[in-house]
Amino acid sequence: MVRTVRFHELGGPEVLRLEDVETGDPGPGELLIRVDAIGLNRAEALFRGGQYIEPVKDFPARLGAEAAGVVEALGARETGFEAGQAVSVVPAFSMNDYGVYAERAIVPAAAVLPRPQGLDAVAGAAVWMPYLTAYGALVEVGGMRAGDCVVLTAASSGVGLAAIQVARRVGAVPIATTRTAAKRDALLKAGAAEVIVTDDEDVVERVLGATAGRGAEFVFDAVAGPGVRDLAQVVAAGGTLFLYGALSGEATPYPGFELGMPALNMRTYTVHETTRDPRRLRRAEAFVASGLSSGAFAPVVDRVFGLDEIVEAHRYLEAGAQVGKIVVAVGH
Repeated sequence: MVRTVRFHELGGPEVLRLEDVETGDPGPGELLIRVDAIGLNRAEALFRGGQYIEPVKDFPARLGAEAAGVVEALGARETGFEAGQAVSVVPAFSMNDYGVYAERAIVPAAAVLPRPQGLDAVAGAAVWMPYLTAYGALVEVGGMRAGDCVVLTAASSGVGLAAIQVARRVGAVPIATTRTAAKRDALLKAGAAEVIVTDDEDVVERVLGATAGRGAEFVFDAVAGPGVRDLAQVVAAGGTLFLYGALSGEATPYPGFELGMPALNMRTYTVHETTRDPRRLRRAEAFVASGLSSGAFAPVVDRVFGLDEIVEAHRYLEAGAQVGKIVVAVGH
């Protein structure tokens, strides 16, 4: 029996239960992983609360799509890994089918990457979701290049901080936004060229001022809602407004028609566009591993919880005060 986090109804963090569950054996195309650390993501809070892009199909339900650990067993005909190998699990599957909030978990081998040399379990659980999301949208889909400008909302999140480093890696200019001044210094230290405090400053005025009126080639927005009206006004000609989250919880308009800009490039993005495409995932893995080995990339971990603190960890996740990634260390 393995300690596993499950929930039997939709709701807040308090519905999470740590229960003893039989793991079973990995089938064809699957691996059994000893989970050493778990990366927490907003998607899991949305899934638990019934607000995710796919509903919970059955109860009790599992959670989690990002982890680091060690391969313990391989399913039939699986030859890409070996027992004892240090690996990371990336979000490439539905949480209706698999979940990594556990001491051990069966996962599809297609969602597992070798852990780069020198990366411990906590860092290994903090690196892939942020960097794959930022790289996949901005570089793979958007084609971000040296000299481009990118505006990043929710910039103190794990993805936001990774996007700052990805932009710097390709020679682009990252402009970070944050609601209050409390995180300004941390974002500047993280590499943001400019920080806009949205409670006190005008986003449109600041971005246009920083780009000599050109605007930003990319806006990478995790908030959505009514704020996209302002963000749309700072997109340079031919640029793209990516929506990869909906932290506002409010309806998102399409501002192109309202602003007389029907040619505005505005699209949603999910990390699955990268993780479920083997060719894109291979390129992303190479890009991130290169950045890690050169020191250009360094995952930022805000706080580490224990598995028995999972309810508190989810409360902290939803409070939104973190700078970087929240990780659960199994056995912590």
